[in-house]
Amino acid sequence: MFSHMMVGSNDIARSKIFYDALFAAIGGPAAIQDPKGRLIYRHNGGAFLVTAPIDGKPATHANGGTIGFAMASPEQADAWYQAGVAHGGTAIEDAPGVRGGTMYLAYLRDPDGNKLCALHRMG
Repeated sequence: MFSHMMVGSNDIARSKIFYDALFAAIGGPAAIQDPKGRLIYRHNGGAFLVTAPIDGKPATHANGGTIGFAMASPEQADAWYQAGVAHGGTAIEDAPGVRGGTMYLAYLRDPDGNKLCALHRMG
């Protein structure tokens, strides 16, 4: 259904450090940076992009919005979470773990405040 996800950033270099670490933790490559300075991550058939807002105004995060990343295992979700915290992300909500008996979830905010979730569907 989705072709890609894109978030805004006020500091592309800081975002590259953060997102390169997140994607490396789950076996993905570092970003490709296009001529407009946007970061492009491709992994498992999806695309995730980071850009300075095109209107020149500051980037802000969506209140109530969450971007979910599919994980192959709880261990991969934990590695993603630890990489994020170690590279400028903020731990939010409950600690990573099983929720609702069927999902393993970990939540972070990126350095610009975007809410991210690692999700592994169990069994």
